Amino acid sequence: MNKPALQQTPDGFYLNRTPWFAFILLCLIFALWAAAAGMNDVLIAHFKKAFLLSDFQSAFVQSAFYLGYFFVAIPAALVVRRFSYKTTILVGLMLYLFGCALFFPAASTAKYGMFLIALFVIAAGLSFLETACNTYSTLMGPRETGTRRLNISQTFHPFGAMTGVYVGSFVMFKDTDASHEQLAQMSASEAAVQQLQMIQSTLLPYKWMIAVLILMFILIAITRFPACKGNRTGSEPRASLGESLGRLRRNPRFCFGVLAQFLYVGAQVGVWSFTIRLAMQMGGMNERSASWFLLITFAAYFVGKMIANVLMRKMHPAKVLALYGVLCILLLAYTIFVPNITAVYAAVGVSVFLGPCWPTIYGLSIDGLGEDTGVGGSLLVMSIVGGGVIPIFQGLLSDANNGNMQIAYTVPLLCFVAIVLYAVRCMRQPQPALSGSAAAVAQ
Repeated sequence: MNKPALQQTPDGFYLNRTPWFAFILLCLIFALWAAAAGMNDVLIAHFKKAFLLSDFQSAFVQSAFYLGYFFVAIPAALVVRRFSYKTTILVGLMLYLFGCALFFPAASTAKYGMFLIALFVIAAGLSFLETACNTYSTLMGPRETGTRRLNISQTFHPFGAMTGVYVGSFVMFKDTDASHEQLAQMSASEAAVQQLQMIQSTLLPYKWMIAVLILMFILIAITRFPACKGNRTGSEPRASLGESLGRLRRNPRFCFGVLAQFLYVGAQVGVWSFTIRLAMQMGGMNERSASWFLLITFAAYFVGKMIANVLMRKMHPAKVLALYGVLCILLLAYTIFVPNITAVYAAVGVSVFLGPCWPTIYGLSIDGLGEDTGVGGSLLVMSIVGGGVIPIFQGLLSDANNGNMQIAYTVPLLCFVAIVLYAVRCMRQPQPALSGSAAAVAQ
């Protein structure tokens, strides 16, 4: 039986069916940015020793990374509005490539600040990718399955994250690396040589990443992607950025969604960023051994996503979000209060219930925004800056309690309380009304 011709729906935002090759390429991009974020979790533990940092200072790896999202998301949305989702993706891949290339001068100078600049540029590229791909995934098919489609795309995220952690851990960390105590006992010149070797070991994963990014850039460039930007006659003026922002500011469900996304990303990054440190503290192991817990974390994350995809066929996404949020709270409470290695298992178990949170909050927040969808999506991507803020509070809380990493997990627990409240709000209002601009287009 022949497939129906690919067509835009009457509103011009969605499609009558999903173009699977283009959609799969889009899904692979989710894995690419997850790999970069996964390597950050390894870099935190690696740089802590290579540059002799405190927990607070090492958390700036995430701050530099997620500030890139905050500052670049609106420019990325303007590129979508002016050009296309495809163009925005290509710009994002180019910035990602440039940021990876900056690791080489950073390693040659052995300056922590240079690495933070490179991470900022990588994140700027990822901001273009996420601004385009998250929204685009919801639009690449019928509206009623938009949130489910984004959950499918996000299923590729843990594969990328696991690859980033595996490659990062087993290339950067070596059994022959000196411990903190050994570095302290060395002469300044001996310690400097050891630290420089650890810094240089960061380069190989980024060489591989550059090769993959070049291949992906070529595939995206030669593939046809539908517009999904809405129907508009030449006489109709396009809403200005200020008008879109004004409508979104007056949309309480969307505003709560941005806050929930800020807190979720912060909680997720906080849980993952300090998993290695928690395992080292509770299990008395080195960085390389503790990295296995982070790798298992992303496997758990994948399992949780698959289960959530099945649940969403029978339950409203907001109900799944509420259920998963409550289970995160219970596991985080166990992580905080149980003083043995099982606290690490509970922290790993949290990732089973992180799976649907980002795409579900995103899908629920942009549903019904119509012409404001692109700007709304960029604001949700800006909220990723939570990943650069929440871990700092975790680092400060740990440092204030003599490096007690367990108590630091109080911060993500409080974040999930707010996320559950957002899910309950969406359960009470399961189908938002179309915004003014969207309603006009749909008529």
